[in-house]
Amino acid sequence: MLSYLEARACVIEQTGKAARKRASLAKNLSDALGDVLAQDIRNDRDYPPFDRSTRDGYAVRAAEAAAGAQLRCVGEIKAGDTVTQPLPAGACIQIMTGAAVPPGADAVVMIEFTERAGNIVAFQRAASAWQNVVKKGSEARAGELALKSGVRLGFAELAQAAQVGAARVQCHQRPRVAILSTGDEVVSIGETPGPFHIRNSNSVSLAAQARLAGGEPMPLGNALDRADDLGAKIELGLKEDILVLSGGVSMGKYDLVESVLKSLGAEFYFDAVAIRPGKPAVFGRCRDTLVFGLPGNPVSTMITFQLFVIPAIDILGGAPPRQLPLLEASLVKALHEKPGLTHFLPARFEWTGISPEVKPLHWQGSGDIAALTQANCFLVVPADRSDIPAGEKISVLPRLDVI
Repeated sequence: MLSYLEARACVIEQTGKAARKRASLAKNLSDALGDVLAQDIRNDRDYPPFDRSTRDGYAVRAAEAAAGAQLRCVGEIKAGDTVTQPLPAGACIQIMTGAAVPPGADAVVMIEFTERAGNIVAFQRAASAWQNVVKKGSEARAGELALKSGVRLGFAELAQAAQVGAARVQCHQRPRVAILSTGDEVVSIGETPGPFHIRNSNSVSLAAQARLAGGEPMPLGNALDRADDLGAKIELGLKEDILVLSGGVSMGKYDLVESVLKSLGAEFYFDAVAIRPGKPAVFGRCRDTLVFGLPGNPVSTMITFQLFVIPAIDILGGAPPRQLPLLEASLVKALHEKPGLTHFLPARFEWTGISPEVKPLHWQGSGDIAALTQANCFLVVPADRSDIPAGEKISVLPRLDVI
């Protein structure tokens, strides 16, 4: 049985082998959040395009603005003004944050360190060359690479593309992720469940995780615990890039996912992982589709998706697989867990002063969605540890959507 890191590495390796060049599409920049860039974007000019003031104050020649010096103010420059005239010798000019520093000036003295009487400005501190000035081209040069193909477009990357005028960008098509829950006990979320039924929360959470990860969710509803119904719905899922099933992967009489997939020609790379919750997780390939069988209990489903499905979405979407964002925090409350499996426990990660702390939450097992709504992370308890005292540092996996 693989460790979770070995299983994740297996997903990355096999997805890399299965990945093929995908078509890209042009998108308006405002619609590209979370997409993977399919082109290089270069700077259209130097940035900043002029010597830029970073403070409100007075533009000066540093050599003339000694402590106690008095200079004549010859005007004002605000952001956006056209500046072509050089600063006269023995003078200063009032300037606003973001404005262009005039030719001849090589420093900006903050207004807090000056006194003004009429047009005469007295300087309380000596200026140094280029203080409070960002020189033209010091951030980026015209023609240099601004954004490299394969980067995922977050808000900073969108701002960078906007700055260089990339109003439309080529993006990789998002991988299509078919989502299929299983079980006779599952009804749609709009139905009134019978006394022994449950609503289909897994399809909702998996679609949300797929979208957050950069995939395009394709919900297929729920399959009954019958080979014919399950097989027919799996056939629909095999038309997409990835098929994610929840439930039906354990050892029970009606856990049919693996047997039905095998009948359709699936090859499995693993069918168990040494974690709790989530041990029965399955990964394989059927025809040209990557297939993940995740345990049906909701917390198990959410954890295994974050551990194993996300890197496949990354790779098929044209991006390198993102690393697990493991953090470290001091354990607030002692833990006792059975050794042998790596435990992922709902917890609350908080900053108290400069030292992060994490507190395990009370929960009723992998079906307890309510507990997970209070959690912003999972404690990662190593397989070889049974007792971890309060105060010890422990690894923490943030929830995909909350930290």
